Amino acid sequence: MASDPVTEEWYFDLHKGVAVRASERGPGDHILGPYPTKGRAESWRAANEARNEAWDDDDERWATWGDEAAADRT
Repeated sequence: MASDPVTEEWYFDLHKGVAVRASERGPGDHILGPYPTKGRAESWRAANEARNEAWDDDDERWATWGDEAAADRT
């Protein structure tokens, strides 16, 4: 049975360095995904970097939360 190209999931194969269809993926220890499209699989690194930056910004806000209010009271 052929896979449906509209609903098929994609993975990024870290060993091959390319996006692969779900039906072509290898062992789970060197793939990332699933992704809804080939393009999303290929841009995994940019998505991870953006998410990590957002988390770092959140960590910074969390670490300094309340510091301004405390400084205003002194």
